[in-house]
Amino acid sequence: MKYDRTKKLFGDETFNQFQDTKLILLGVGGVGSFALDALYNTGVTNITIVDFDTYEDSNMNRQLGSVGNIGRIKVEALKEKYPDVIAINEKITPQWIDEFDFSSYDYILDAIDDIKPKVHLIQRHYKKVITTSGSAKRIDPSKIEYKSIWDTFNDPFIRKIRTELKQKGFKKKFKVIFSSENPNCIEKGSFEAVTGSFGLMMASVTVQKILAKMKK
Repeated sequence: MKYDRTKKLFGDETFNQFQDTKLILLGVGGVGSFALDALYNTGVTNITIVDFDTYEDSNMNRQLGSVGNIGRIKVEALKEKYPDVIAINEKITPQWIDEFDFSSYDYILDAIDDIKPKVHLIQRHYKKVITTSGSAKRIDPSKIEYKSIWDTFNDPFIRKIRTELKQKGFKKKFKVIFSSENPNCIEKGSFEAVTGSFGLMMASVTVQKILAKMKK
């Protein structure tokens, strides 16, 4: 039975809630692809995926879906693997965020790697957003945490996000998935054990939020 072990862990009622949950995942690269895989295989299948990119050879060390799909549009290839998803081939910009209707989604999973749309999304929809900081340049997944964005450190990417949010007057309580590990290189080197763990942490945080919502 496909979801037998999911039901054994969470119970039938929770599994039904998984299937009733509606998500949108922004970015399906090294982090987003693993979050998608974990959630979809758990029974959270009502997921809209948004990305504009195509697969390149350089994606193969960190992204699910890249093998055998070089040159293809990512969301179209992933739609074949996860047929229940809704695929949107669009570049995520602040303007796109303003124009898109997020109201029907329970959670917005942010695996965007551009600063401006990430900041804009958090500003506008922070109550629904589950976001990650940079996963590149690191080798130790045990350093990944989910904590207040204001308490993060050792991450130049999330520091830029914090700075822009402060400049825009954003002072809300907001948590982020980040790694406390010092970057191990200057360029964007990456290791799937870490990028994948970021995505799996995103899936876990999402499931935990669904469970907490059921208890209210």
